[in-house]
Amino acid sequence: MSAEESVRKTLTAALALCAACSVVVSTAAVLLGPLQERNRSEDRKRNILAAAGMHDPSRPVAEQFAQIAARVVHLPSGRFADDGRVGAGVGGGTGAGAGAWDSAGNNAEDGGRFRGPDYAEVYLVGDPRQPDAVILPIAGAGLWGPMKGFIALREDFNTVAGIGFHEHKETPGLGGEVDNPRWKALWPGKLVYVNDGANDSAVALTVLKGIADRDGAAYRHEIDGLSGATLTTRGIDNMLKFWLGAEGFGPFLAELRKP
Repeated sequence: MSAEESVRKTLTAALALCAACSVVVSTAAVLLGPLQERNRSEDRKRNILAAAGMHDPSRPVAEQFAQIAARVVHLPSGRFADDGRVGAGVGGGTGAGAGAWDSAGNNAEDGGRFRGPDYAEVYLVGDPRQPDAVILPIAGAGLWGPMKGFIALREDFNTVAGIGFHEHKETPGLGGEVDNPRWKALWPGKLVYVNDGANDSAVALTVLKGIADRDGAAYRHEIDGLSGATLTTRGIDNMLKFWLGAEGFGPFLAELRKP
């Protein structure tokens, strides 16, 4: 066999192997696609339940999520959308924080805000007409990139039930402490607004740069900051002010509080 023929056969075999591998990978991607989508959906539901302190690892996620109704809200008006729109903006299929970055704030230091979308998906616990709690998607900028999560409010739509971040790139041991159960345990019972939001929609809930004063008048609105993670702390505070304020879910929560 000549050298030229040997090279030709080697290249042919290599090309055939590459083609076979491509077919296998493509087939696997197609066949596994539905399974991956189901896993993503289940993971999202698990994070929603966990943010509200409702996740029980011993029970199927679908069974637990049956008590939650997903609804789409028109944020400017604060009312439920009538067109059944899903996946637009914060909470739909595109994920929390799908809105564009504010051109003047793309990191935690200068605000890291999203321009608010017109629609967002929210999650109501119990009877959707008189929910026991509401779970809201939130998103903003941390130190190294976007942070996405959920905050749950109790039936008065002012008292925090819990919070959780399912996506972030924060430094382990510093900003990554957002995953620490001890820090998340500081949130339940804190109040978002003063006077239950009846007279003022300004967000009083604040993540401090330091430690909250237990004897201070504002303690019921304050969360301890993350030690050594000033920019992450500021980013979380920014996203709370935005998503729970007038440009985010503020009008919707005010509608829920109406008798």
